[in-house]
Amino acid sequence: MENLKGVANTLYLPMVARIYVSRHFPEYFCDQKALSLANSLPAGVEQGSDEYTHMAHVDRCWQMDHTVQSFILSHPGCNIIYLGVGLDTGFDRVPHGAEHFYGIDLPEAIALRKQVLGEREGETLIAGDMFAMGWVSSIDKTLPTLIVVSGVFQYFHIEQVQRFIGQLKQSFPQGELVFDATNSTGLKFTNKFVQRSGNTASLMYFYVDDANLFAKQTGTHILSEKMFHTQARHILRGKLKFRTRLFMFGCDLLKRAKIIHLQLR
Repeated sequence: MENLKGVANTLYLPMVARIYVSRHFPEYFCDQKALSLANSLPAGVEQGSDEYTHMAHVDRCWQMDHTVQSFILSHPGCNIIYLGVGLDTGFDRVPHGAEHFYGIDLPEAIALRKQVLGEREGETLIAGDMFAMGWVSSIDKTLPTLIVVSGVFQYFHIEQVQRFIGQLKQSFPQGELVFDATNSTGLKFTNKFVQRSGNTASLMYFYVDDANLFAKQTGTHILSEKMFHTQARHILRGKLKFRTRLFMFGCDLLKRAKIIHLQLR
């Protein structure tokens, strides 16, 4: 399997995390698709990861999945668009029916996704730069649309993200956007982990200290702001290592990692 470099190499890290948590804590999260691929991942891809980083990846997934599920229940037949889809298995994890699922990513990432996950009925994959907006022409923009951006915005500067959200507002009049962000302190912590993993080409820049202010700056309406670890801390309690529980508690208390859900209108 091709070992991508730079930002694209981080495609593997969330998959490794989903496998780890599915094996150790299935009562909280179980990704059967990821488990089926456990023996196919490149050797050494888990380097630098620990229980906390695995949980951070999966807690983000947990929150995103529940947002997608709620949107589908409220808008049957809607669009679900994963930007920077990578090797995400949300299509497999979230129950769905007549909804239209799209995955957009750079050509090399889409090629790897097809190699690892194949092409499935009900999921449309589009290769291209999400910021170039060419992918929009392939989607019925009259339908209610949820745009999911998981682990992507961090690699770009805030001005670029704000301009992009402005373009999404124009393209999807019935759209909502859900994305994850760290605050400025959390960004420093995350970059230390990235440097420890040796993937220095994937340093991060984007952060949100005040979600309400960010919504005001982008002319959007904030629907919710949720911390990463709330559910995991409740469900798993004493099953996690003390160090993991301590980091999760501090992260939530200081709002270092959050899921922000915006209405684009």
